[in-house]
Amino acid sequence: MNTGLQLEFYKYQGTGNDFVMVDNRALSFPKENTELVAFLCDRRFGIGADGLILLENDNVSDFKMVYYNSDGNPSTMCGNGGRCIVAFARDLGIIQGETKFNAVDGLHHATLVKDVVSLQMIDVTLVEQRDKYFFVNTGSPHHVQLVKDLPKLKVKEEGAKLRYGIYGEKGSNINFVEAVDAETYAVRTYERGVEDETLSCGTGVTAVALSMYAAKKTDVKRIQIKAMGGDLEVSFEPQEDGSFTKVRLKGSAKQVFSGVIKC
Repeated sequence: MNTGLQLEFYKYQGTGNDFVMVDNRALSFPKENTELVAFLCDRRFGIGADGLILLENDNVSDFKMVYYNSDGNPSTMCGNGGRCIVAFARDLGIIQGETKFNAVDGLHHATLVKDVVSLQMIDVTLVEQRDKYFFVNTGSPHHVQLVKDLPKLKVKEEGAKLRYGIYGEKGSNINFVEAVDAETYAVRTYERGVEDETLSCGTGVTAVALSMYAAKKTDVKRIQIKAMGGDLEVSFEPQEDGSFTKVRLKGSAKQVFSGVIKC
């Protein structure tokens, strides 16, 4: 890249899902430059991340979250990114222990204690139960499929087949799930836009928890999720019509490092 830009950035991770964070309250970041975003997320030539997040001012909340996948394109809601931007806003002095912020899927409330962020996700109206899998939109589209011997699964290969084979170019995220016990599930996720397995996906583990409850695989309303990058908790209130309210995603979110990069 040779844009002449010197960019101050911060690197955050939420259970191994990592993001380049930029304070864009001055609106100085060239938001339409997809090549720049992809460069910054590149693990060999740039900073390296699963996505890039801009923090901006907002008229109706504490701040606005603008999210890009690592391919440089704007994307739908990212749950772990949402938790990370809450920690970022706290570290910038914008908020303290509680916040409301705007994202592509609407307003989100969150609380944080030290490195643990509890993020309210959108209400979910429907979990679609299909022949061998589930489909649910938790701010991003998610395919949820139970498997056996999850540790040995070739997630990138099998995920790509489903991502394109069922959902076409627009795609869906693909989650493979195996029960640990009635309250705990192990999850591995293939993310569209990254086009690879990521260590954790916040909207994905949320989709898994709701799908397992809807399918009567569990009757608990606070489900523990073991992602490749760490442990998360999803809680919710099921409704008689099959919808879910008060959906929350809880887990750690930490700053890894900060710096300046020449672009």
